[in-house]
Amino acid sequence: MGVRAWLCALGLSILSGCAGLDYAHRVPDTEDGAPLTVPYDLRNLPDPVPVREPPSRYGNPPTYEVFGKTYSTLESAAGYRAEGFASWYGRKFHGRRTSSGEPFDMFKLTAAHRSLPIPTYVRVTNLENGRQTLVRVNDRGPFHADRILDLSYAAAVKLGFSEKGTARIRMEVVVGGEAPSEELYLQAGAFRDLMAARNVQRSLRSLTGERTVLIRRPEDALYRVRIGPLADEGSAQRLQSIVVAAKFAKPILLRLSGR
Repeated sequence: MGVRAWLCALGLSILSGCAGLDYAHRVPDTEDGAPLTVPYDLRNLPDPVPVREPPSRYGNPPTYEVFGKTYSTLESAAGYRAEGFASWYGRKFHGRRTSSGEPFDMFKLTAAHRSLPIPTYVRVTNLENGRQTLVRVNDRGPFHADRILDLSYAAAVKLGFSEKGTARIRMEVVVGGEAPSEELYLQAGAFRDLMAARNVQRSLRSLTGERTVLIRRPEDALYRVRIGPLADEGSAQRLQSIVVAAKFAKPILLRLSGR
């Protein structure tokens, strides 16, 4: 039984009168997981193209209640940005009705958020490895205090954390009709030895005061040390000078977008 039906059966009230919202994945569940078979390469799944859509008829009540706590829906998503932990949901909820009324498809790039208008397009960056993807918010959740976004299995694959439960992410709203903005990084080196890469990462973090990430792509065995994302090219050039002055090789400027 879905949570919506369960709440109604108990006589609890969501301000929508138990009509419309269907919280497909709100009950903590230990049986959810990855699909038994994957129909195509999710790592190269194209990002959805942000378009202007009318608000969902069912998914945007001013307030709603889940497990005794009241949540509010934002009237506008413009300028929304947040950092925190994301989780993902998969096969147990595949085909179930989302808060928008659409069926959940774990092979599409979608997400659940507690307050953003439905639908909203969001650019998500995995802060642990630098990977990015765009997702379309069409559901409500996650209702865990330590998580800010619940992603589809496909999105977790693209972001490189489908084999674990959560990842620290940054989420930024992309208005329909906008192209995802690029992000600037400095790549300070690529190493076969993990300890060498970590030593350089720590040294550069201490030297520059900037966030550094360690990335390992599945197609090779190299550990890449990157600084960023950076505000602009001027900041990147300034950091390049600092790194070179400290006797490191000059970092390469990277422009990353959409993955």
